Amino acid sequence: MLVANLAALALVHMPTLAALILQEQPVGWDPISLWKQMGILAKAVVLILFVMSGWSIGVMIDRAMAFSAARKQSRAFAPAVAGALRDGKIDEAIKVAERNKKSHLAKVVTAGLMEFRAHQESGEIPGETIEASKRALERTEAIVHAELKRGLGGLATIGSTAPFVGLFGTVVGILNAFKGISQEKATGLAAVAGGIAEALVTTAVGLFVAIPAVMMFNYLTGRVEAFDVEMDNSSSELIDYFLKRRGMRRS
Repeated sequence: MLVANLAALALVHMPTLAALILQEQPVGWDPISLWKQMGILAKAVVLILFVMSGWSIGVMIDRAMAFSAARKQSRAFAPAVAGALRDGKIDEAIKVAERNKKSHLAKVVTAGLMEFRAHQESGEIPGETIEASKRALERTEAIVHAELKRGLGGLATIGSTAPFVGLFGTVVGILNAFKGISQEKATGLAAVAGGIAEALVTTAVGLFVAIPAVMMFNYLTGRVEAFDVEMDNSSSELIDYFLKRRGMRRS
């Protein structure tokens, strides 16, 4: 009779006993707890993503400062050099350009003016001089374009590859979650917490790195294209100026 009562009591309280035995420890979801629950490989992925993020932020800051300086100096350079050329003062125009070395327009115009001045002492300006000046302008435009695009290729690479690096960490996290289920012989949150943490963190960090990189790459590329248009226009106007000067000398 006593055994039967004990058996009945055990059956009644079996769910409570099971809950006490299988009670899971609370899982922390703050950044520190997530980091502690991650494996070595997932931590390595996160560190790589942070390095990529730091590099991309450095490129963004560097290009933003360079473009801002180029824009500011170009606004001061354009009217000053236009006034000097209007008065026929090529030497003064070159000095103005040399005072604005960060301006993309100044770099291009300086190359054309110096090439033009180098042939000016011949008395008559032949067509070859115009062609030489045009080639100098084209060479300088290509050089300045490359300088303006410095770092943008790496920014594009980070924007396109960071999600896949994060996805690699996601796959590792899922595998570790299944591994935890296999080892714990249970499907509770505690068994898969580490794997879930790895999957969530690496995915989030990958997107955090990629999205700003892609947005800034598109923005900076648009700025470079605008600078290219300005350099092309300045080169064309300078060639027109040289042609007018040749016409004036012939007349």
